Amino acid sequence: MDYDSIPRKVLADIKKGKIAPCYLLYGDEEYLISETLKEMIVLILPDGDRDLNLVFMDGDREDVDRLREALLTPPLIPGKKIIVLRDTRLLYSRQSLSDLVKKIRENLDHDPLRACRDFMIFLRMAGWKLDDLKDENWKTISDDRWNRITGEDEPGDRDKWLPKIVDICVREGLADKEFLDGEEEICKILSSEIPEGHCLIITAGAVDKRKKLFKVIAERGVVLNFNRSRVEEKQKGQVLEAAGAVLRKKGKSIDPEAMIALGRKTGFDLRKSMAELEKLIAYTGERQRIGEMDVEDIVGKTKEDSIFELTASLAGKNPGKALLTMKDLLDQGVHSLVILAMIIREMRFLLHAKLLMATGKFNLFDPRMDFSRFQKTTIPILKEWSSESGNRLELAGQHPYVIYNAFKFSERFSRDELVRNLESLLNVDLALKTTGQDPRIIMERLILCLCSR
Repeated sequence: MDYDSIPRKVLADIKKGKIAPCYLLYGDEEYLISETLKEMIVLILPDGDRDLNLVFMDGDREDVDRLREALLTPPLIPGKKIIVLRDTRLLYSRQSLSDLVKKIRENLDHDPLRACRDFMIFLRMAGWKLDDLKDENWKTISDDRWNRITGEDEPGDRDKWLPKIVDICVREGLADKEFLDGEEEICKILSSEIPEGHCLIITAGAVDKRKKLFKVIAERGVVLNFNRSRVEEKQKGQVLEAAGAVLRKKGKSIDPEAMIALGRKTGFDLRKSMAELEKLIAYTGERQRIGEMDVEDIVGKTKEDSIFELTASLAGKNPGKALLTMKDLLDQGVHSLVILAMIIREMRFLLHAKLLMATGKFNLFDPRMDFSRFQKTTIPILKEWSSESGNRLELAGQHPYVIYNAFKFSERFSRDELVRNLESLLNVDLALKTTGQDPRIIMERLILCLCSR
């Protein structure tokens, strides 16, 4: 596993016996947090001691009295003792509400029970109760009040996810609960009372760094941040490194095209990618190599898939498929402006490829060549050209497969046609934002226009 330098150093220190009394692992990269936690437990506690000297507690059933007792009670077997507090509430505050809302939205479809637990925390911190929002009472909360309480700049798509999560919580019979804060007591234990050899490891999705508990952990122990990289290439790199480690351990490999397909379906989200990779490993059984068809067979169709299909259909001037794919996206709740942004990006890439071809430096390119040959013949020329000329066309920094498709499909368009398409897209952007016309009709007309030229 490839970790950032700080986590690697912390694991190295633990291996040398330098164990802090407490650790905090937080951020939205749940996969890296989980893997780091596993390694820490293995390094601190011998296998035979884990049944009796390892205590797990979950944040949704947080009990300060039980946590205090676990921290102060000697281990059943002489030696080290680990207390793991997963997904704690103790480090949340109202300043964390926007991060909590983001987690709820992300988990709603693939882990609804976890989303419900986070939503109940959200309600308590926001000062609302479940009864305040059920039976469509959530509609009485104005956008201004919502933004003021949650700290969000815009109410976003709450009309889509909020009624859904409320209905699930009501159906599951979740009740509003009062939880002891307990922060002051835990701070006191960590500051002076935690016994020698005891280690508290806390994980959290979001934290408020101004809280006293955060400051005590930072002073007495170690804080590790696992926030998702906002840089696309770094995020992809993390997925490739993690996938490589898992595949090597299992004695398997994956075709480059299959990895591209997997990344497209998961958006190169680390946790989702690793979960789907585990399915692929199980699916292929004794077979060592995972191919693109395995990904298509096992990994479900996603919004990213549909967007890729839409842009590919437009580049291939296939209006029938483009219209059906756009309908799927709109039915999945993808906003028309998001779809438009992806179409604009695709047309821009096609124009970039057209401009690159016009330089005369890419005469070796043939639209009929496969991706492997393109990587060997065209990509090196593009990198050299970009480095020598100092040009920073957006396309040159994309994944080779994206560049390959742009070169391949740009042959079907003239330069003037692509310029006119971009002008049309800007007009549609203005129409979607300023007129009261049905976005679906506007987008359907746009697709017919782009494919007919």
